[in-house]
Amino acid sequence: MSQSVVKSAKSWIGRKLFGCWRRRSRVTVLRLSGVIGGGGFGRGGLTLHAVAKQLERAFEPSRLAAVALVINSPGGSPVQSALIARRIRELADDKKVPVLAFIEDVAASGGYWLACAADEIFADQNSVVGSIGVISAGFGFQELIARHGIERRVHVTGERKMMLDPFRPENPEDVERLLALQADIYDSFKEMVRLRRGDRLRGDDDDSIFSGEVWLGRRAVELGLIDGLGELTTLVRARYGKKVDIREIEEERGWLARHLPFGAAAAAKGRDSEDLGGRAIRAALAAIEERSWWARYGL
Repeated sequence: MSQSVVKSAKSWIGRKLFGCWRRRSRVTVLRLSGVIGGGGFGRGGLTLHAVAKQLERAFEPSRLAAVALVINSPGGSPVQSALIARRIRELADDKKVPVLAFIEDVAASGGYWLACAADEIFADQNSVVGSIGVISAGFGFQELIARHGIERRVHVTGERKMMLDPFRPENPEDVERLLALQADIYDSFKEMVRLRRGDRLRGDDDDSIFSGEVWLGRRAVELGLIDGLGELTTLVRARYGKKVDIREIEEERGWLARHLPFGAAAAAKGRDSEDLGGRAIRAALAAIEERSWWARYGL
């Protein structure tokens, strides 16, 4: 076989392979997992600051068919939920790329708020979905410190500065003020759901989907909270072809976080200004609080 024939064959094969590669659609995958809001010492939380770079990278590739969000969150901060969801929509509208959300164990409260940033939402039949509402919880320690003869000394200016102080008896006026604040957040949450889900919602009243109740996947489909049941890889391949390039966006970590022990990395980031015991207590309390978020949904 002459060299010209071999060269021509190689060129033809190269063009075919390049053409197939060039035509492959790409779907980037971004995982949004955990409690929404700042975590305690050594515990990351879902915040706009924490996921901003990953979001940018998710919408960067060429030949981008869609961005897939894998959500597993029991909720948390309404502010961070709104900020992250708003940024997702800004990028999606700017790049003109559809967003698909896939719920794993749970997308409740703020987790569902994040899911609503997608154009379509899918879940497993056993996924927990919903909890559209606002909650505030705390403790009252006034009787405990009185029993042990503990005197608390606090000096403040501003009559509302100590609203809902856990070391004082609960004031009905403070509770009323808190409920008013919660009502405003609740209205924002409902507005987001109605805006994003539109006429797909069924049973759209405060006694059903906006009651704070949660449902499993099949019922969530019936209520219009999600669009269907499905798993990411299967659904994406069915929609964009078996050769679709599914690429997960990894979290960026600095050299210190990747190579140094936890304590050393934290110290290098300037977190070593407090004693180890104090940090450990705060970490334990943060872990208990985070655990309580998941426990609400039997997880």
